[in-house]
Amino acid sequence: MKRLIQPIKGTRDFYPEVMAVRNWLYHTMRQVSEAFGYQEYEAPFLESLDLYAAKSGEELVKEQSYVFPDRSGDLITLRPELTPSLTRMIAQKQRQLTFPLRWWSFGPFWRYERPQKGRTREFFQWNIDLIGVNTPEADAELITILATFFRNLGLKPQDVMIHVNDRHMLEDELTSMGIATEVRRKALRWIDRQDKMPAAEWEAYGKELGLDGKQLEAVRRMLQNANLWEKSAQLMRLFPALQAMGMMEYIQFNPAVVRGLDYYTGIVWEAFDVGGEVPRSIMGGGRYDNLLADVGGEPLPATGFAMGDVVIGLILESKGLIPAKLDVSPAQVMVTVFDEARFIPSLKFAAELRQAALNVCCYPEVAKLPRQFKYADRMGISVVTVIGPDEEVAGKVTIKDLSSGQQQTVDKTEAVKALKKLLK
Repeated sequence: MKRLIQPIKGTRDFYPEVMAVRNWLYHTMRQVSEAFGYQEYEAPFLESLDLYAAKSGEELVKEQSYVFPDRSGDLITLRPELTPSLTRMIAQKQRQLTFPLRWWSFGPFWRYERPQKGRTREFFQWNIDLIGVNTPEADAELITILATFFRNLGLKPQDVMIHVNDRHMLEDELTSMGIATEVRRKALRWIDRQDKMPAAEWEAYGKELGLDGKQLEAVRRMLQNANLWEKSAQLMRLFPALQAMGMMEYIQFNPAVVRGLDYYTGIVWEAFDVGGEVPRSIMGGGRYDNLLADVGGEPLPATGFAMGDVVIGLILESKGLIPAKLDVSPAQVMVTVFDEARFIPSLKFAAELRQAALNVCCYPEVAKLPRQFKYADRMGISVVTVIGPDEEVAGKVTIKDLSSGQQQTVDKTEAVKALKKLLK
């Protein structure tokens, strides 16, 4: 047998039933984004590598990006993330835009990583940002959008939790422990790995960084202090705002949340599966006030988050929250073809129904009616029409509801009205 060519490693085939799930997620993201007044935008899938070199981490630029030279020799990359593109777009029209900006997007991204559960090389991602406001209440709005999304999907606080921290406070704490400036960046990465390493290895790693026993103990106490947030003026404003917006049940303070050191400058957050079945973070976000200036724009405060479709899909599947029946076929009605003599009249009738704003497919060949009915049923089309010799002579059409088995014969001029009533 001829060998089938396989898809590229780390990519996914979106058959119609899988595409329906992706569209359902996208629709929910759109609903939530628009409920908070955010505008949809899109950026190119291809960008200059220089855009990411300006601020993104070295690992992302050198190891994870799909990079190639174009015909002029310039290095181009398939976008691995969206925030640099967003800031570039804003910088280009900064004096023409109305701030604050509320923008959102959903589209494909690519990273050259080792495919594993919850991680692919090609993925779709929801990005949502509030640009031009430097307040904890702006961060609270983004966190509330995320919590609203979880709630709308049926995820409860016992399913998912959003962990929040303040990077400024965290760095102040490390300074108060006497941890040197040149070590602090590595120390933040070390703290971020606390839940990702065995305790003994994590402590040994801290010693390798040069932390003494007193400093190690101080960090341990800090990470166990549930009231540490009270030292942060930002969090003292953030949590009441979240409470006011009715989403505090989805939030908890976590002093170990650090996020990317190349971007984030203040409040940061990540969401996790409470049950731990999917240990990978669902999403990440936070304040990134320096990025716009780094790509050539005037300084502007910004906050936002990004969430890929892979991990949230796994969690929804594990909780049984993906709807059992999603519309795979957009057709509401299928026009059958009774016989060869009525093929053209059937095509014409289907066109008339489309003119009346119905989604209609016509069976593409002559076949026995039971076969056509079976096809419609398997495609999720519950209503079919039949124009046989008797109907044609009388100027009528038979409408059959496959879900109930009931049928009616009406004047052809009344078919649209009858179909719309049945499809309500």
